[in-house]
Amino acid sequence: MTIVIENSFSEQRPFEVQAPVEQIVPFVFNSPHSGRHYPGDFIASSRLDAHTIRVSEDYFVDELFGSAPFYGAPLLVAHFPRAFLDVNREPYELDPTMFEGSLPHYINTNSVRVAGGLGTIPRLVAENLEIYHTPMPIEDALDRIESLYRPYHDCLRNLIVSTHAAFGACVLVDCHSMPAHAQSGSRNRPDFVIGDRFGTSASGAVSQSAIALLKDLGYTVARNKPYAGGFITEHYGRPRRGLHALQIEINRGLYVDEQTFQKNAGFDRLQADLACFIGRLTAEFCQQPDSVALAAE
Repeated sequence: MTIVIENSFSEQRPFEVQAPVEQIVPFVFNSPHSGRHYPGDFIASSRLDAHTIRVSEDYFVDELFGSAPFYGAPLLVAHFPRAFLDVNREPYELDPTMFEGSLPHYINTNSVRVAGGLGTIPRLVAENLEIYHTPMPIEDALDRIESLYRPYHDCLRNLIVSTHAAFGACVLVDCHSMPAHAQSGSRNRPDFVIGDRFGTSASGAVSQSAIALLKDLGYTVARNKPYAGGFITEHYGRPRRGLHALQIEINRGLYVDEQTFQKNAGFDRLQADLACFIGRLTAEFCQQPDSVALAAE
């Protein structure tokens, strides 16, 4: 997989909605971390080379879920990279040590994610690798948020609102990938992790349905450990209002070489299985709207 270096996002749309011919299911799929279009000045400002800076990407996740429109659901895809801007954070989770100039009073400098170097403008990529040579002007960070983060969330919110208005419910599936092994050792992770913020972002029926379908396909599945869901699932999931948000993490060892970032022999099978998963999940949800979609737990 080749990195794409852009002069700016005027040449490449920063994100896109892959829309079905007609939306026929109350689902929205979202791939916020699979972008691989890197601004040239961003690469120049980084102490990391063009290969290493990609270690936090959700490689090919947009392709793995690319069948969603075929089943009647929109898929929102970010083209900007997570290392440049992370939309799975609050809009202003910023580390003050990264910037020159005075930070506005509304900046959240004390979150756990900021402390870990993984704020809205990340300080680190995976494996604790520092991204930048020198501090950046705070105006540059705020510009990224206003020009990319806010339009992205406006788009996602509009998809959710219109889906809920049309169907009376909406399930947001936030699509991600995870390293095959924990950083602390060689212990294998499960094939999938379904995150629902410990039952607060989606009804238990929705989560259990997703887990059961993946297990039926032969995969190992965990719930909420080690990933319970990020800002997107927390912010948009309101199950008592029929707004369900699930985060799905895929073990990268199933489909990609984590050293070269190239697809491995398992990619095609996984892509086909996820198409089956999407088809069965959306059909099951639609067949039981009262007990699943609109359940108030």
